[in-house]
Parts: sequence; C-alpha cells; structure tokens
Amino acid sequence: MKISHALFALLLLPMSIQTNAQTARQFAEMWDKQHVSRILPSQVRHRDLQKYLEELKSISLKVEEVGRSNASREIYQVEWGRGAVKIFMWSQMHGDEPTATSALVDMLMFLQKNRDKTWVRELENSLTIRAVPMLNPDGAELYQRRNLQFIDINRDARALETPEGSLLKKLRDQWQPDLGFNLHNQNSLTTVGKTNKQATISLLAVSGDPSGKSNAGHLRSRRLCAVMVSALENFIKGNIGRYDDSYNPRAFGDMISAWGTPVILVETGALHNRDEMFLVKLNFVAYLSALKSLVDKSEQKVDPNLYDALPFNDTGNLYNTIFRRAKILNYAESIEPFTADVAINAERRRASETAPTFVQDIGDLGIYTGLDEYDTSDFYLIPKNGLLKIGTSGEFLFYKKTRKIDWKTKDLEKTFPPDAIFRQGRWEKGARALPKTK
Repeated sequence: MKISHALFALLLLPMSIQTNAQTARQFAEMWDKQHVSRILPSQVRHRDLQKYLEELKSISLKVEEVGRSNASREIYQVEWGRGAVKIFMWSQMHGDEPTATSALVDMLMFLQKNRDKTWVRELENSLTIRAVPMLNPDGAELYQRRNLQFIDINRDARALETPEGSLLKKLRDQWQPDLGFNLHNQNSLTTVGKTNKQATISLLAVSGDPSGKSNAGHLRSRRLCAVMVSALENFIKGNIGRYDDSYNPRAFGDMISAWGTPVILVETGALHNRDEMFLVKLNFVAYLSALKSLVDKSEQKVDPNLYDALPFNDTGNLYNTIFRRAKILNYAESIEPFTADVAINAERRRASETAPTFVQDIGDLGIYTGLDEYDTSDFYLIPKNGLLKIGTSGEFLFYKKTRKIDWKTKDLEKTFPPDAIFRQGRWEKGARALPKTK
C-alpha cells in the first residue's frame, strides 16, 4: 500500500550527527577511492553492464531480470535497502545518454560495501532503492536515442507501444514508489539560461499537473533539487540549470508524477575539458546528497528557492568551435572572398569514435561563444570540396594570406601544403599556427 506524505515524513526520523556530517566533498572523495565504473560511460554496452551487475550480485545485492527489449536483451532491476520509503531510479531510456548508468552502479556498490558505516546503515533501514540501469539496452548497443522500433521511449508513456516503456510503467504500478529519479543526458551545448556557460547538470522537479499546480510531493522534490544544487555548487558553481518544465502527457516524468510518484529529472550535460568520469562523480554526489537529506530530514529545512532561482536551460548560444574573422575562399564557386566567423558543432558519439563535425553558422557571430575559438584573420579558410555552406563538413585547410596560391589547382592540398588542417574536430596539422583566443 502506498504510504501518505505524512507517514513518509514520520518514517524519516532525525538521524545521528554522523549522518549529518557527510558532505558533498566527502561523497566525491568516496567516489574517487571506491568507484567501480572502469569504462567511460559512452563505451558501456549491455554486456559491460552485465559484468557490473555480476559484481553487485557477488556482494549480495539483489539483481533480477525484470523484462526484455525488442531484441530480447535483458533489462535488470537492482534493489538495496529494507526501509519503508521506496525510491525508484531509472537510467538510459535513451540509448545514447549513458552517464547515470555508471553512476547508479557506483552508488549501489558503494552503499552495499559500506553498510558498516552508521550513516549508510541508517539509509539502509529507512529506504528501499530499486534501480533500473539501462532501460533501453538496444539503443545503448547502437548508441542511438530511440529503441529498435525507432520510438522515443520517453514519449511512450501514454501509448505504451514499446516493451521498455510498458515495463517501466508496470514496475512503477506494482511497487508504487514514493519518489522517482528519471536520469538522462542533455546536449553538451545546452547553456544555463542566456549565458555562455554549459549546463553541466540540469534539474527538474516534475509537477505532473497540466496547470503546473504543486502539491506536497512536488514541494519535497523542489527541496531535494535544492539539496543537489547546494552539493553540486562545490564543483560546478554557475553550471547548473533548470530543465524546461512544460507539461508533456506523453513523457514518463510527467505521467509517473501524475500516477502518484513525484519525479525528479536529472539531466547531465558536459563541462569543457572534463571527461565523462567527472560527470559520473557529479551524479554520484547528487544522488547521495539527496538520499541522505531525506533520511536525516535536513531537506525539510532547505529553501526550495535555491532550485527555483536556477535559470532555465537554453540553446543556440554556444558552439563547439568558432573560427573568428576568417577569409573565406569558395574556390568551387564564382564567389568573391569574404570575411566571416565560422561555427562548427560535433555530433554525439562514443568516446572511442570520431565525432563528425558540421558547419552550423557563418557570418557575424560576435554574440555567440565557442568552447574553443581561434583568430583566423591572417589566414584563408578553405572548406572541404571548395564550398562553405550550412551543414557541410567542418573540415578546413588554412593558408596564410601572404602566400601565393593557385586556387584552381586540381590537387590543392598536395600541390600547396596548407599551414594548418582542421578535421573531425581536431588539428591534424598546425595546431599552434592559429592563435587560440578561448
């Protein structure tokens, strides 16, 4: 039977001083010393998850197969704790959004191995956590957002035409959890509001009501989001956003909340020059901070305005790379050379794969920011195949303006070796030829 919000609060009695002593930085140190995720999240396939889960089973965690995907890949649920308060967490319903899968494995392994610690034992006695890592194993195998039906599982909450979405609803309905964590990745170029700061983590306390009306569960979710904001600010202050709160009757976050389980959405973006494992650590810290605050009741004293004040996510302000003030020469067309900024973006790929780049914009891009920027004012920028336009490959040859080049030469690159070559998002030649301004 589902417990009331009042009983929920009573069950989470004040805990010891040792519980309260745990800090975000301590959680991060614990992750540094004890995490078991050895593979970059984008490299984790279904078979790798199975190996992680065997490790969890070997230390007496309950791991069970709860369903199958379209391709008959096993979908698993892991359970930890024996408390009355039910926490439901699921990751990777989009196959190319892998960070939380590794973070869940690390968190569950850590909790099971540290049950001798007073604060962990108090979590174990207060909470029961059920986690479904990698809800979309077919999408994870192909590193694509959708499942094998090419349906977005997170837009299947109403139709329930996917086996994965139907399973998620069944697990929720049968167990009636008190709180859900919907764990995703967002575009790496998502920004915090209209700024040029990447939204490394974005949060959303889902209302589940078309009018946006709040209730006790939603208020608690807002406070828990505030707890996570406070914890994450130790590492990414200024890089925390608020996810769009528009109601969507097809989305599982909204519908699970409407069905009676308040949901918190955690969206992981990126932080330039930090790797995927740093993002796993941030998730680990956020989850434990939220769960600890539930058990020691410290979340009840947190001002939800810390979450409410977060700027909403925005897009279109940031590019992967901008070449500033380049002299563009479209030698394949009868177009006079002109000066412009050129912005390119990279597609999402596994860490082991080269991410294709493409031209996103051309012109005066002074109001935008690149994660990397170069001053190309002393160079000609020559696009691949001699024609620069939106959507073409972000592959360029750079020639100093002082050089005399016959642009009509058939094999330009071979006959006149360029001063620098930029391909697939990296410098193939002349990495220091162009001044890097950002």
